[in-house]
Amino acid sequence: MYRDKLAFVQQHHMVVFRLHDAIHMVSPDPIASAFIQALGWQRYADAGNRFQFSIPKTTLLALSRELAAKHNARTLGVVGDPNLEITHVAIRPGASGLQKQVVALRSDNVEVLIAGEAAEWETVEYVRDASAQGRHKGLILLGYEVSEEAGMKQCAEDLRALFPGVPVIHIPADQPLWNPDHPPLTALGTSPK
Repeated sequence: MYRDKLAFVQQHHMVVFRLHDAIHMVSPDPIASAFIQALGWQRYADAGNRFQFSIPKTTLLALSRELAAKHNARTLGVVGDPNLEITHVAIRPGASGLQKQVVALRSDNVEVLIAGEAAEWETVEYVRDASAQGRHKGLILLGYEVSEEAGMKQCAEDLRALFPGVPVIHIPADQPLWNPDHPPLTALGTSPK
């Protein structure tokens, strides 16, 4: 795969610039900012923590369905009681890791964490245990690509503005995982039969 991709890049005289880690070091994180904007939650942000939100009352199931629809996610992972009523949410797009995810979940002001991905033996089990103990905790995993897509689209727009003479194309990452009820689109743009 590596050799095929390298040959394609060379054949088409492309430049691939990887800035993943660098973009997350900017404050405020442009990936998280674009994700918040895509959610439309700017007005719900808590004053003391830009990654926490007080949203209108909903349930874990309703919020997960809303997020799947809003982000065109064919599949996502949800942990916790589907009927859990929530108003306080934290976000950690991408793969922020166990420490940041659990620190967010430990807060009494967070009922649900929305993240890109988490190790199933870490954050997922933390939330399962908390839920089993009767704590008001839930987790929604959108998938890494889904949670960072808005930020990468914004990055392409920013690069176009910085370098107006250079063609910059945003190629959506799409979602690599799918389930039988929502199969991926084929290269021709139709669902497989």
